[in-house]
Amino acid sequence: MDLDVYVTAHRAEWERLEHLLGRGRRLTGAEADELVALYQRTATHLSVIQSSAPDPALTARLTQLVARARAAVTGTRRASWRDVVRFLTAGFPAAVYRSRHWWIPTAVLSTLLAAVIGWWIGTHPEVQAAIAAPEELRQMTRPGGEYETYYSSHPAASFAAQVWTNNAQAAAMCLVLGAFFGVLVLWVLFLNMLNLGIGIGLMASAGRLDTFLGLVLPHGLLELTAVFVAAGTGLRLGWTLVDPGPYSRRAALAQQGRAAIGMAIGLALVLFVSGVIEGFVTPSGLPTWARIAIGVAAEAAFLVYVYVLGGRAVRAGEAGDVASADRSAELPTAA
Repeated sequence: MDLDVYVTAHRAEWERLEHLLGRGRRLTGAEADELVALYQRTATHLSVIQSSAPDPALTARLTQLVARARAAVTGTRRASWRDVVRFLTAGFPAAVYRSRHWWIPTAVLSTLLAAVIGWWIGTHPEVQAAIAAPEELRQMTRPGGEYETYYSSHPAASFAAQVWTNNAQAAAMCLVLGAFFGVLVLWVLFLNMLNLGIGIGLMASAGRLDTFLGLVLPHGLLELTAVFVAAGTGLRLGWTLVDPGPYSRRAALAQQGRAAIGMAIGLALVLFVSGVIEGFVTPSGLPTWARIAIGVAAEAAFLVYVYVLGGRAVRAGEAGDVASADRSAELPTAA
């Protein structure tokens, strides 16, 4: 496309749109209709220029013009409880459901990695010796040792808040670092699986793997699922840089990025639930089977939430993105 010819052909429309916007509310009915039509055409022009002949200065000008026109046409809109309900019942579960082909393999492979690391450490005393001195290992794995007292070392409320903050930060890092082709996401995920594998290996070598799993599973099922969802979404975001699909790389990344921001908010709520379980249920005096049952119930509830509400929302056309009225119009750049 010849950009100069395209600009010459449509400059008058852009200038007319800018003139109408400058008049504010002093528009006749015909002028208001003209403003709407010019807004739609200019949004199309912007999409064409972005995909065919991107020019930074022109793109910036038209982006600002389209944003002003959209605000004039649709008006400002404040968030309401209806938006919150829509996000919780459709937007967030749909986003998780749509990304299941990324986070389910991530969960399976990560769990296998943690199991392999645990087996390797548990069956190789020389590896255990490289981790810590024998007396330090005994202090960690003995009855009443550090692995057990960790969950009751602080008041339940403050411990739950600390755990929630740390896990939410880890999930957010996975989502944000996906923009760097997903490489850093794999590193964050590996560190989490390494820590889990070390705990499995050391406690298994001390003959107390059942105790370790009884402490980890109540909160760990939901917590790790949230981490896997965040990591899978981050990897999907990174892959968008490689294969943006039918849209421009910028448009595809913006769409996935908006969905990732929503995922960060939703996963923070999920991790809040797992933090409450870790702070109040894991160190409680409940029998091990009861604590694990609570964790399994929380995990099952989340999966039902994703597959029932999320699947229904996706089939209804929900993409996990913001409402169409709140995002720029985009045209496919490839078939």
